[in-house]
Amino acid sequence: MKSREEKLAAFGRILDILDELREKCPWDREQTSDSLRPQTIEEVYELSDAILKKDSVNISKELGDVLLHVLFYAKIGEEEGTYDIADVISLLCDKLIYRHPHVFSSAQVSDSAEVMRNWEMLKTREKGGNRTVLSGVPDALPPLLKAYRMQDKARGVGFDWEEKSQVWDKVREELGEFRAELDSMEQAEDETSRKEAYDRAEVELGDYLFAVVNAARLYGLNPDTALERTCAKFRRRFTYLEEHTIRQGKSLKDMSLAQMDAIWDEAKAKGL
Repeated sequence: MKSREEKLAAFGRILDILDELREKCPWDREQTSDSLRPQTIEEVYELSDAILKKDSVNISKELGDVLLHVLFYAKIGEEEGTYDIADVISLLCDKLIYRHPHVFSSAQVSDSAEVMRNWEMLKTREKGGNRTVLSGVPDALPPLLKAYRMQDKARGVGFDWEEKSQVWDKVREELGEFRAELDSMEQAEDETSRKEAYDRAEVELGDYLFAVVNAARLYGLNPDTALERTCAKFRRRFTYLEEHTIRQGKSLKDMSLAQMDAIWDEAKAKGL
């Protein structure tokens, strides 16, 4: 591992490189916060993918890409006279000290759950900070992750089930309401009734998914990570099915479901 001096030198080096790129590279010179935003989102997803794959080499690489974007935004802020990287770091340091009174002051906590409760309460009291508990959850988050974060933040101030097993009654209730609306949609006698039932079914599906996310959270599972792993597994197995079919000179469209299931089971047996 690098020494503190080596880390500071590396940080200074990237700042110098970014200054030079901003001055001499036509592409870097043209970038704005708005033009960088979509790329930043992409870089964060690439980092997430590397973390899920436990690929330490790519985690290091993608962390560098994310860091570049953080520094780039700070450089743009410096040029506009609004903030620079020192402001960014100072604000972060101040926030971390303020939200950890059990480390930097005399407050006492019994466990990590109490730390999180204090964290959420302190956020609502900060000058210029989040005025409500849920205001810290960005609207732009993907819905599955947004549901998880909203529930987790509500938990931080005590709004949660007393016993985690109680959530299953809610899951079953929401599933029943969703299925009832699906039945109504199937039994609708005209287009207007079908559309109304469809809208109600969509609402109930959202309620059901929200309840499932809640159950996952209560049992210490991240639904976004779980679904990502299932998507990756489906991709591996379906790709195996597709490649196997191509090698046989066949088309998936010409195969029966039973034939496809047999190859799918082969993929499962191979641990794909």
